[in-house]
Amino acid sequence: MPASDSDATIDAGRASIRMRRLRAIGLMCLTMLLFAVLDTTGKYLVTTGELPVIQVVWVRLASQLAFTLAILGPLSLPRLAATNKLAGQLLRSTLMLGVSVLNFVALKYLQLDQNTTIFYLAPLVVAALAGPLLGEWIDWRRAVAISIGFVGVLVVIQPGFGGFQWAYLVALGATLIYSLYNISTRYLSAFDGPEVTLFYSTLVGIAATAPFAFAEWQWPQDVATWAWLISMGVSGGIAHWLLILAHRDAPAPILAPFVYTGLLWMSLGGYLVFGDVPAIATLAGCAIVIASGLYLISREQHRRA
Repeated sequence: MPASDSDATIDAGRASIRMRRLRAIGLMCLTMLLFAVLDTTGKYLVTTGELPVIQVVWVRLASQLAFTLAILGPLSLPRLAATNKLAGQLLRSTLMLGVSVLNFVALKYLQLDQNTTIFYLAPLVVAALAGPLLGEWIDWRRAVAISIGFVGVLVVIQPGFGGFQWAYLVALGATLIYSLYNISTRYLSAFDGPEVTLFYSTLVGIAATAPFAFAEWQWPQDVATWAWLISMGVSGGIAHWLLILAHRDAPAPILAPFVYTGLLWMSLGGYLVFGDVPAIATLAGCAIVIASGLYLISREQHRRA
């Protein structure tokens, strides 16, 4: 093959990779928007709508499973249920359920931007826990970044000051469980496909929360409330699928910084729906957490290189 043809082939390949990565970045930004819509809707239902948290969680999971099966078709059930790590899937699904419940409890009392900032601590916690749980130990630079990230969360929750409230501890608990959930996801990705993992996440949550949800069930008073409830499952289902597609087109370190666009959508939703304006402490703490997370990502890229 002539050199010019070889160069043209290489350039075309690079252009294809760039386009795939740009598409993946767009999908990641859209994913974070949908997650913000989900959380904003959930906060609205448990505060303004005064529906029980456990009922909102159950309907969200049930409608997400129904949406997934509608997309894949009911004949896909045997394939979705075929797992190589049943115990691991059950553990991960239990962790996800804990995250969902604690997240909606925290959202009932915290602003969307406050809750999101604390959740941004999750990548730092994952990096800290990856050593003892996965054998992926960190160097001293990343340890410092993790410590600074925790300082950023302390700026947000202001322990010992008037701004602190117990719901911050709920959000921190949700973040810790979410970090364990992410580690279990990384572990299971070597054994099961993403569709299988997503299926078990919703199925186990539906079964576990059903008795509690029906015990506290309050029938929505209008069609609009039902629509908001079901929309949570749809937006959550689409978001998870887009997340899978994004990671197929680009490696995680490239996509990770765009997770932080969620703060923009959360802040916008909090302002438009609830009239919440981010506090200075929240913005300062969020900046510290994001800076720590971005440094951690850059160190990871450097290590891999």
